Amino acid sequence: MVSWCQRLPTVEFLIQSAQHFQVAPIVKYSALSLFADRFFPSLPAFVKGGNSTSWLLRPLTQSALHLFALISLWISSKIHDSQPLSVACFKSLADTSINEQHFTTRNFLDAEVLFMEVLNFEIGTADIAFLFLEELWIQIKGVAKVGELISFEACMEIMDLLYEKEETLFVFRSPYSLAASILVVSYVMTVPKQKWEFPVLAWVNFVTSCKEEEIIKMVTEILKHVLEPS
Repeated sequence: MVSWCQRLPTVEFLIQSAQHFQVAPIVKYSALSLFADRFFPSLPAFVKGGNSTSWLLRPLTQSALHLFALISLWISSKIHDSQPLSVACFKSLADTSINEQHFTTRNFLDAEVLFMEVLNFEIGTADIAFLFLEELWIQIKGVAKVGELISFEACMEIMDLLYEKEETLFVFRSPYSLAASILVVSYVMTVPKQKWEFPVLAWVNFVTSCKEEEIIKMVTEILKHVLEPS
């Protein structure tokens, strides 16, 4: 069975692996979207439906999930990098970081096929929150000087934190609203208060056509988790 308690350590492993390989942000967040937004939530129905008898799913171990996290990075690298990371790179990392199970190159190839089957071979990444967020950040820098003060690093740190918290999973259902909300939160957290003359909430509402009350709800929820004590 798929357990939600397995999600957090796997997401953390994916983020750490992305840092290890120093992949571009688009590769990292496409992989997070493929794994956390789509693959992991689809697994219970896939397993229950008896769609596969693969030993990687029966039973589904933490080691297997770590393998699938690496697969999501591998697929994302092949989508976005002109020179994708090789399977040898991922196998080398797995050999040193997944102690409970040794995975062969053949296991990686089988896991990739299985990953694609769970996603029904739909691996598009054009509608992920990161791309919308990057677009909004570029736009606001073009219309307001205060946009230069908004830290995009902070935006990405906020997104990482949200992926690591089960309580905030609902925000990923609306990628555009999430992107707008993260930009507002980063504005509040990184722009000095004396520079808050720009109506950022009204601006994102106008640019994205997202409902203002939805953005306010998301911003409130994000701030609650970002500012809570460690």
